[in-house]
Amino acid sequence: MAKNTLSFTLRQEGVRETLAAFRGLPKEASAQIRKQAGEIAEDLAVLIRAAGVKEGAQAAIVAKTVKRGFDRVPVVSAGGTKKIGSRKVPAWKLLFGSEFGSNRFTQFPRLHTGHDGIWIFPSIEENRAMIARRWQTAADDTIRAFTSSGGE
Repeated sequence: MAKNTLSFTLRQEGVRETLAAFRGLPKEASAQIRKQAGEIAEDLAVLIRAAGVKEGAQAAIVAKTVKRGFDRVPVVSAGGTKKIGSRKVPAWKLLFGSEFGSNRFTQFPRLHTGHDGIWIFPSIEENRAMIARRWQTAADDTIRAFTSSGGE
């Protein structure tokens, strides 16, 4: 991912083993799971962006930087060096304040409350089971398609 971004990747039991199964398959199998993981990541990015818009002005500005990644597992990133807002500051400078609040800067509407996020991490947590289920189904279907006679 780009410099100064925060990336979120699927972490689930069995992912490494599933990805290891792709090593013995044709490159097309990896391309297919990348495509499906990208679709899942895009759906999650849409949910995160919507949560940012709902949260307020600062989060809404940062939400515009939320985008999907390209990997065999769903990846979403936020932040980066793109200049945003009326003061044209790099997105990464607003990212953590909009997600966790700030005790120092008044432009963030909430005080820093610790490790709990406000809009990004809650969106991911609320959708974790759905993301994992969709990815596992996509991976199983892809492996099945390329290990049966129909995929070759």
